[in-house]
Amino acid sequence: MKKLAIFDFDGTLVNSVNDVIICFNKALTKHNLPTLTQKEYYNRLGGNIDQMISQILKNKNTQKNITQIKNTYLNLYYNSKKENTQPYPKAHETLIKLQNKNIKIAINSNRYTDSLESFTNKFFPDIKFISIEGHNTENPSKPSPIGVNKILKKAQILPKETIYIGDSKTDIETAKNAGIDCIIVKWGYGNKNDWENKHIIDCIDNFSQILKYF
Repeated sequence: MKKLAIFDFDGTLVNSVNDVIICFNKALTKHNLPTLTQKEYYNRLGGNIDQMISQILKNKNTQKNITQIKNTYLNLYYNSKKENTQPYPKAHETLIKLQNKNIKIAINSNRYTDSLESFTNKFFPDIKFISIEGHNTENPSKPSPIGVNKILKKAQILPKETIYIGDSKTDIETAKNAGIDCIIVKWGYGNKNDWENKHIIDCIDNFSQILKYF
């Protein structure tokens, strides 16, 4: 039986992409750079913010442009109301049920940790996350297993007792690199082609389907 659930954040627990797109397009417009459609953004999600901006800028991804867009975007995003960002249906309910089963719960994301903590305090104030591991510029981001390994060490749980729940190829690779099982959710920003990856133990379209593994 599994004892630890590690969740990706964006596209798994919370639908945040619309506010991200709005702020990125505003930043691009401010610097006279072409904006992207929602579909184009979906194809560029998964890495840390620098990697994402590099892909957004395509052939204009100079370090100067990356830094300018990053600084402008972060200023816009952190000062926006983010009113389009909401948890997915049954996300909170499922976390409560896991917690009531004494399952340890953690988050591993390429979003900055302070942003993760702001959202978890807002949407999941009654969930006691054992650890929240966000993007740290001193360490490689997902699919590096560094964040997962920190969570495992803190929780004192073995990899075989853990499941990683995410929505994208990056999450699958992260779980594989950490030597833990992976469940992929179908409501996020991932690609259907990724669902055929042999490392996945299940693809789900309802949060409640997670519970049978714990």
